[in-house]
Amino acid sequence: MEKITCVCGHENPFGTKICGKCGRPLSEDAKAQKILDMRYDGSAIRSKTYNKSIIDKIWNFFSSVKVGVSLIVITLIASSLGTFFPQKFNIQAATEAEKALYYEQNYGTIGKLYYELGFSDIFNSWWYQILVGLLAISIIVASLDRGIPLYKSLKNQRVKRHESFMKKQRIVAQGPVTEGDPSKTLDLISEKMTQLRYKVRRDGNALLAEKNRFARSGPYINHLGLIIFIFGVMLRFVPGFHVDEAMWIREGEVRAIPGMEGYFLENEQFILETYDNDPTRAQIEQGVAAIPKNYQTNVKLYKQAEGALLGDTENMELVKEYSIRVNHPLKYDGYSIYQMDFRQNELKTMTFELTHKESGKSLGSLTIDLTDPDKEYVLGENTKVEILNYYPDFSGMKDGVPQTASQYPNNPAFVFKMTTPDKPKGEISFVSIGAPPVEAGENEYKMTFKNVETRNVSGLTIKKDVTIPILIIGGAIFLLGLAIGSYWNHRRLWVQQLEDGTIMLAAHTNKNWFSIKKDLDIVTDYAHLPKYRDQLEENEESDKEGDDVK
Repeated sequence: MEKITCVCGHENPFGTKICGKCGRPLSEDAKAQKILDMRYDGSAIRSKTYNKSIIDKIWNFFSSVKVGVSLIVITLIASSLGTFFPQKFNIQAATEAEKALYYEQNYGTIGKLYYELGFSDIFNSWWYQILVGLLAISIIVASLDRGIPLYKSLKNQRVKRHESFMKKQRIVAQGPVTEGDPSKTLDLISEKMTQLRYKVRRDGNALLAEKNRFARSGPYINHLGLIIFIFGVMLRFVPGFHVDEAMWIREGEVRAIPGMEGYFLENEQFILETYDNDPTRAQIEQGVAAIPKNYQTNVKLYKQAEGALLGDTENMELVKEYSIRVNHPLKYDGYSIYQMDFRQNELKTMTFELTHKESGKSLGSLTIDLTDPDKEYVLGENTKVEILNYYPDFSGMKDGVPQTASQYPNNPAFVFKMTTPDKPKGEISFVSIGAPPVEAGENEYKMTFKNVETRNVSGLTIKKDVTIPILIIGGAIFLLGLAIGSYWNHRRLWVQQLEDGTIMLAAHTNKNWFSIKKDLDIVTDYAHLPKYRDQLEENEESDKEGDDVK
């Protein structure tokens, strides 16, 4: 599109409302206005000018304030949906099936629907990330669309302005000085405005006093802070930048650390210390038998040797030994491992004895590792016990089929097949602790419970967040922009001395008109200037009088 050439000869980009050199109104809207719209100093805004190509339409869509506000509202609503119930990464469950069961058991049908719709992991969902990305694009485009033209306009603004520009400002004044030498008026204005910390520029018989131009950058600094903050938030979805994992590790166990690739942790011992004093009556009523003083897990941190296969626990090197306590995490390589929970006396092994029902004769015993049971235990020649099915946390029958609530050995149950010399085809028995065995037919042999071995389990949380400095920087920049935009205002005063010695004055501020009127009162008294008028207030009073007449 062709540039707009002003009467003064200056070429302005298409869409400019006010000439960048002399200030004459260029568009029909600007000419018809009683008071000029000075939001962007009349500069051409791309989204207000071009709307033909597909690029223009995309640009105009994202630069729209309505679209930006809508994206913010939608993002806030989506974020609030993720707070109705706990996010699944905070749930202490090992498998997706257990997490799904958690929502259904604790929150009913709504909880089940919440999980199935994906709200349980909303902040990691693809659509939420796209939503945040669209919001970032909207902020960037809106900032460029308005910020660059405004910067150019303010940077290149001229001291001398056309009479039509001066008369169409909100605050204007015109007339002779009230007393003193008119030739010294501009010098007096310059002196007083400098004292008021204005930056004064002169061009012949014209003067421009300007203060706090940086205040116009407040919203754009806000946007920059938001963009940096959103960038930090989106980095949390990139592997390695943000880790928030949980693990349960039993005493004596060596496990790979989730979120810390190549690292393994060994739980040597869990220690629970309590105070010697007895609990209070209120604590007893709440079921507190002892007051804990210290939760501690003594661990060894290993790193997989260079060149070793993934998951190879044989080739590891010890990198650190530490006692993890509450608020005293193990820290290494940017990671922090916190003591968060524990389970005492978890079942470790169970010992059974294969006996003849009538005689009580023992054919041998077997010890089952409840976290990794063997399929078969050979007790002697032609004598063995097979585990056909194992239910770590037996929760009852459903349609005649045993169920398990979790993978943890809280209430183990087994389906045994017992093979003996006189029963080569074997006998089947379902054994659950605390309940009589269920046999498939009349069995001659049974599995007799002998003893159990327990151990403690530590609940640990692994955290790493490289994005924290980015989020802090983004937040600080946002607050800086908020302060600049809230507590400072851009003030300008144009003064021209006409050939007959009279003074023409115009003033503008982006907000807080009381502040610039206060400065004008001071300089008016000092330089004996004609009294200024607020055209907006005059127009409002005139409209009010017209309404009263009607």
